[in-house]
Amino acid sequence: MPLVPPPQVAPSLTADTPPSTHLAGNAPEWSVGDLASALKRTLEDAFGHVRLRGEISGYRGPHGSGHAYFSLKDGTAKIDAVVWKGVLGRLRQKPKEGLEVLATGKITTFAGKSSYQIMIDSMEPAGIGAWMALLEERRKLLAAEGLFAPERKRPIPYLPRVIGVVTSPTGAVIRDILHRLQDRFPRPVLVWPVRVQGEGAAEEIATAIRGFNALAPGGKIPRPDVLIVARGGGSIEDLWAFNEEAVVRAASEGTIPLISAVGHETDTTLIDFVSDRRAPTPTGAAEMAVPVRADLLDAIRDLGGRQQATILRRVERERLDLRALVRAMPDPDAFLAAKRQRLDLAEARLAPALAANARDHRERLSRLSDRLARRSPAVALADARGRLARIGERPRTALRYAIERRRDRLDALGGLLGALSYRSVLARGYVLVRDEDGTPLRSAAIAAQAARLQLQFADGALVAIPETDAGDGDGTAKRAPRGVKAREPKPAARQGSLF
Repeated sequence: MPLVPPPQVAPSLTADTPPSTHLAGNAPEWSVGDLASALKRTLEDAFGHVRLRGEISGYRGPHGSGHAYFSLKDGTAKIDAVVWKGVLGRLRQKPKEGLEVLATGKITTFAGKSSYQIMIDSMEPAGIGAWMALLEERRKLLAAEGLFAPERKRPIPYLPRVIGVVTSPTGAVIRDILHRLQDRFPRPVLVWPVRVQGEGAAEEIATAIRGFNALAPGGKIPRPDVLIVARGGGSIEDLWAFNEEAVVRAASEGTIPLISAVGHETDTTLIDFVSDRRAPTPTGAAEMAVPVRADLLDAIRDLGGRQQATILRRVERERLDLRALVRAMPDPDAFLAAKRQRLDLAEARLAPALAANARDHRERLSRLSDRLARRSPAVALADARGRLARIGERPRTALRYAIERRRDRLDALGGLLGALSYRSVLARGYVLVRDEDGTPLRSAAIAAQAARLQLQFADGALVAIPETDAGDGDGTAKRAPRGVKAREPKPAARQGSLF
């Protein structure tokens, strides 16, 4: 496509203009930005979207902005490539160093480097070898996490009440599953329609699996007892949605047992490793989900017949055993003859025994009557009253004597107590000295330390203030406190302790 220059005003030529100047003046004048924009429009209009095959080179992961920058190269050339942040998250195949891919995008230029590049919209491995290498690498990565471990497998319920199916609502797969379920054992089926290939298919399948597992038991929408994830045959590219990590993780997180039926028997996808059972075909998945109803009915009828025959044989055997026991039993008359004879003998001995017993009781009663007549209760009672009258005065005499003796002893103790009481000592002229708390004081030194003294006489008490007994130096004693009569101390005798 020809480049269209911007409108320019041709410079005026004069006779003085050199020839080279005349030639340069005929060429249009461009700015760098105008030329870059013109080249960009020309390149985009000429190529538009292209499908480019090449090997990824120089990929170092997403940039800080979230965009990815790398190159696509083959044996002869190299082109810069960019994947914007929003597109990178939707790519089925993420960029990886050295991976050969088929990239679809728009050819454009980058004026800042004066280079052209491809803005990638989608990307997938190039060739069956690349797909298989990527599949094997992803399988090893998920297996290392334990998602394919045998102990994670759950048993398929023998007869599910509700079956959930994740597949395309159109096509032969869903019809084959429903037809086989109808033939074997009709069960309610919930279908979650999804795309099974192409852009966004993996996300829809993962959402469907998680959606079935999120249903609450006993809710308005019945929760399936088993899930079938199915798709018909196809190339590895067609089945790639079932190799996506999102689908594998959704299947491993679920609690509902899952049967995978993707492709034909020879096709293998990663969901087959994480599922609880793998079916060779969608029809085979329906056969794994439910038993054959007719076979169950036949088995029930067979078990019922066998049970009835067993019961009849048991009844007949018990009847024969009963007959044998009846024949072995003795004749009733012969069995009871000995019992009857023992009863007759006991009856014959009963009358004499009763008569002898009555005779023994009469003789015993007669002996008791004689004893009672010889020792009358009235005579015994009169004797007891006489003895009681004779001993009746003895306790009163003894009590009087004991009381008098204890009274004399009490009088003697009272006299002794009066003689020993401190009051009798006070009556002889002594004084009991106490402090304010009523504690007796035994020495003058202790009494001198008290603030007030209580003096107990025989006929009353006084309060005094203590003072020392020394003179003023002139040979005279100090005056006694008010209310207390001074006494001259005895020169030779000291009052001893009363306690």
